[in-house]
Amino acid sequence: MKQKKNNGTILVVVMVLSWSQVVDLKSSNTHTQDSVSVSLPGDIILGGLFPVHEKGEGAPCGPKVYNRGVQRLEAMLYAIDRVNNDPNILPGITIGVHILDTCSRDTYALNQSLQFVRASLNNLDTSVYECADGSSPQLKKNASSGPVFGVIGGSYSSVSLQVANLLRLFHIPQVSPASTAKTLSDKTRFDLFARTVPPDTFQSVALVDILKNFNWSYVSTIHSEGSYGEYGIEALHKEATERNVCIAVAEKVPSAADDKVFDSIISKLQKKPNARGVVLFTRAEDARRILQAAKRANLSQPFHWIASDGWGKQQKLLEGLEDIAEGAITVELQSEIIADFDRYMMQLTPETNQRNPWFAEYWEDTFNCVLTSLPVKPDASNSVNSTDNKIGVKAKTECDDSFRLSEKVGYEQESKTQFVVDAVYAFAYALHNLHNDRCNTQSDQTTDTRKHLKSETVWYRKISTDTKSQACPDMANYDGKDFYNNYLLNVSFIDLAGSEVKFDRQGDGLARYDILNYQRLENSSGYQYKVIGKWFNGLQLNSETVVWNKETEQPTSACSLPCEVGMIKKQQGDTCCWICDSCESFEYVYDEFTCKDCGPGLWPYVDKLSCYALDIQYMKWNSLFALIPMAIAIFAIQVLITMIWMVVEPPGTRFYYPDRREVILKCKIQDMSFLFSQLYNMILITVCTIYAIKTRKIPENFNESKFIGFTMYTTCIIWLAFVPIYFGTGNSYEVQTTTLCISISLSASVALVCLYSPKVYILVFHPDKNVRKLTMNSTVYRRSAAAVAQGAPTSSGYSRTHAPGTSAPTGVAVGTNASSSTLPTQNSPHLDEASAQTNVVHKSNGEFLPEVGERFEPICHRVNK
Repeated sequence: MKQKKNNGTILVVVMVLSWSQVVDLKSSNTHTQDSVSVSLPGDIILGGLFPVHEKGEGAPCGPKVYNRGVQRLEAMLYAIDRVNNDPNILPGITIGVHILDTCSRDTYALNQSLQFVRASLNNLDTSVYECADGSSPQLKKNASSGPVFGVIGGSYSSVSLQVANLLRLFHIPQVSPASTAKTLSDKTRFDLFARTVPPDTFQSVALVDILKNFNWSYVSTIHSEGSYGEYGIEALHKEATERNVCIAVAEKVPSAADDKVFDSIISKLQKKPNARGVVLFTRAEDARRILQAAKRANLSQPFHWIASDGWGKQQKLLEGLEDIAEGAITVELQSEIIADFDRYMMQLTPETNQRNPWFAEYWEDTFNCVLTSLPVKPDASNSVNSTDNKIGVKAKTECDDSFRLSEKVGYEQESKTQFVVDAVYAFAYALHNLHNDRCNTQSDQTTDTRKHLKSETVWYRKISTDTKSQACPDMANYDGKDFYNNYLLNVSFIDLAGSEVKFDRQGDGLARYDILNYQRLENSSGYQYKVIGKWFNGLQLNSETVVWNKETEQPTSACSLPCEVGMIKKQQGDTCCWICDSCESFEYVYDEFTCKDCGPGLWPYVDKLSCYALDIQYMKWNSLFALIPMAIAIFAIQVLITMIWMVVEPPGTRFYYPDRREVILKCKIQDMSFLFSQLYNMILITVCTIYAIKTRKIPENFNESKFIGFTMYTTCIIWLAFVPIYFGTGNSYEVQTTTLCISISLSASVALVCLYSPKVYILVFHPDKNVRKLTMNSTVYRRSAAAVAQGAPTSSGYSRTHAPGTSAPTGVAVGTNASSSTLPTQNSPHLDEASAQTNVVHKSNGEFLPEVGERFEPICHRVNK
């Protein structure tokens, strides 16, 4: 077997230091808390460290008893009773206890822990002795000062840090039911430390998850001096930074802080009014004094507290401060109520529970009375406080024998009771497995360590009359470090509350938290903690059930409000503080800090998140600005030709002599000159006729082209007939003049009758047919429109897209087919105003080209951020 103490020099030094510390403490005051403890004999002794009293001012311990400290102590005794009376766990072996008060102070807890070390050093090594009958020597079962095999505690992380450094030197394993500092997971420093609770790393993540759930990006933090607060807030700050939550004020509460320190902290918080959320990673007593300082400050705008499990769900912490704490959100380790423990506590009285020397103080504090039937025991109230105690006795009534703990007097099971019981059972199952391996190889008894067998209710330990212990020397002398690594870390079981208990490689428990909200009871002046969510590898929170202090809606805690649409942030100081600035009209928001120019031909959307292509503007043929110049130009050509003609051949008359007997008065023009003057009109008529022939097969409802074609055909016939008649009758001026007049009149009349008479007829006799549908609804057109609506690509490979305001989705990639078109489909028999929007063909090089026969709108490109 390995040696526990292999360095003689270190051992001697530690023994001397231990002895000197104990002597100094006892010499200073013979009635200090050192002489008070819970000692119960057993074959194996487990130590206990609990904060029974608060810290004292000028003395290690104060006069006030902590409710949670007494409950945790009783939880250990309760669990020990159950184990000792469970035939399936350590049969024939009794577990004893040696429980000490840490007084919520790490240095005092270290001094107290020296008693565990001294007991181990004073332990008689039975391996050097032998019995006359040849059997192995056994320790007496009723020995009350045997070696401490393991320690349960402390509660505060600062206490556990100090104690763990000492106990590891003597290979004494330690299991804490409440210490959550991250550094305790470091096995290079705390290689014999385990805990039934998770480290604060997970709690810090849970707290930041709560902040992000409320969209709080600017908060203040307060933490207690010591490992719990410092390591916890360090992990929280790191997590907050990674998730863009800024810290406005970060304050630390010194271990010996007075009211001025707390008032100063509140004053600093008030200087950052936008940081309305305040995260507390403090001890319970520090949290209470912070609330007291906030009440003294008479805040016009309350803070919204987000607190760690140091606050948890403690009711007494908030006595007289309910209005300040209302709406607080706290994190508490997820634990279940052990109903049997409540029955155990409710049957205890000072007369029946004399094994706990501090229970009388707890009783007096709970019922605000004085016990006169019990002798005064040495307690945390030293000689300095004796006068105050006498004054207090006169002001209190005598305790009644009928008093019992119940919910009516404020009793409520402490949240970490389950973890204390789990720590005891972890030691018990580990010792049971060790006993089976080392001492009970011939036994047929087997125990299922995966599930706890609930025995009958046990109130007190039943001391066996058998004085022979079943703990063999190999078990009693087994190295604590090997026990920790080979047995303690490997236990796994279902506890009294039905939860799974096991340790990971670092000796940490499972991370499960309840999220609580401190609320006023309906129709009552009382308050309660209400579970509003849970955290297990992620946050589950019902925000609708959260109650806030003096607010009906969820408050904000941000340095700067989010910028409006089309604005960017300009940083000022902290990363969460900025001013909002607008982008230029032609710019879009590239990211939250940058505006970018859309570029030529593009314009930002209303939300400024991206840009779209501007409409291509060009002169349309049906535009008034195009028709007027065109009409003037056409008319001007004719005028110009006529003017040239008149200059070349000025108007006048001449005499024509067909023979010597006739004289005919004619215009002073040549026949060919007249023909050339009509050349321009002939060209226009020819071109118009050609296009009339080309459009003869368009849909039948396009009656306009039909009438134009009929007009042009008739006009051509008239003038083709005119030419031979006019020039073939050169000797008959009567025929020429008549032919010219009739041709001109017929040409004008045909245009007037064929083009306009159908329109006049519709307007006068059938006004109901004066609709666009009659000229646009055709079978051929419907078929072509339906084909276009299917999104077939154009022959050039370009895609048609849509401008803002059309039904097409934005963000269509260049070179792909659009899923919709503005042309009418079979279900849309006519073109409405929206369908009159134009399209554009967007080439990959950025150009916009119209396709023949159609009009296009620019493609819309949304920039996805």
